[in-house]
Amino acid sequence: MDLFEQFKEKIQKQPQTLVFPEGEDERVLGATVRLAQDQLVKPILLGDQSKIEAVAQAHNWSIDQLTIIDPKQYPSADLSAMEAAIVARRNGKTDADTAAKWVKDVNYFGTMLVQMGKADGMVSGATHPTGDTVRPALQLIKIAPGSTHISGAFIMQKGDQRYVFADAAINIDVNAATMAQIAIQSAHTAKVFDLEPKVAMLSFSTKGSAKSAEVDKVVEATRLAKEMAPELADQIDGELQFDAAFVPKVGQAKAPGSKVAGQANVFIFPSLEAGNIGYKIAQRLGGFEAIGPILQGLAKPVSDLSRGANEEDVYKVAIITAAQALVQ
Repeated sequence: MDLFEQFKEKIQKQPQTLVFPEGEDERVLGATVRLAQDQLVKPILLGDQSKIEAVAQAHNWSIDQLTIIDPKQYPSADLSAMEAAIVARRNGKTDADTAAKWVKDVNYFGTMLVQMGKADGMVSGATHPTGDTVRPALQLIKIAPGSTHISGAFIMQKGDQRYVFADAAINIDVNAATMAQIAIQSAHTAKVFDLEPKVAMLSFSTKGSAKSAEVDKVVEATRLAKEMAPELADQIDGELQFDAAFVPKVGQAKAPGSKVAGQANVFIFPSLEAGNIGYKIAQRLGGFEAIGPILQGLAKPVSDLSRGANEEDVYKVAIITAAQALVQ
């Protein structure tokens, strides 16, 4: 079954409430109308009610199933409670004046709806750069226990083939400890996507075939990941070259006895440079659909859209975010 059909079956049984800070955007509005009609998500749109209604009327869309909140018209008592919650959450790092400024920003407002339990997740980024989506999430929702970094994964799908590539979106230059965390986060993401993770820690070396500080980092990251998540110890291996991780015969030859080599479905890259190049090669030359980036490591799900996203992208990312919310 197609990945999104699987997710639809899951989330229809327990629709999640997602907030969309860019509610006036045509792509976002079109996607949320479909999500509501398909009974997959309970959307909350942020924006000016009259502007949202004008876009809907231009396309003959019904918005009866959508909740629309204009932060500028939010009840003052509720706004004060949100500002106080920001100050408390920031534990002295943000004062009341700053909190009052933050709630005027739709991404901070939407993030606080998630943090305060009024929404299960957030989808933003259609008109905002990544930092405007990620920064409020890091400051207010914060990183999940056991992690010190977030990371960005892509689900690579073609036919019945499905793989996880990470980090391909967030951390530019990772050390061994961060790479280990990314591996564990990505194994969790794989399970969300109904994959039993087999995690390859990628390098230009396989089991000592090359010597360098870069190789040593991947070896150490593998050791740390197994130590940090002993339940995954048999499902993580490295250092492995991509062919040793992916091709069974090569894996048997280069890493005999490995339970991951030749059958990996989660690929952890040693740098953002490698991960970003790798997923785009698979996408453009290999014909894979790249779904993401999926933010990993946050305490509650927040998804960052590309500013080049179309309506279908918004629809699919929302489905993924709802699926994440179900298991968090």
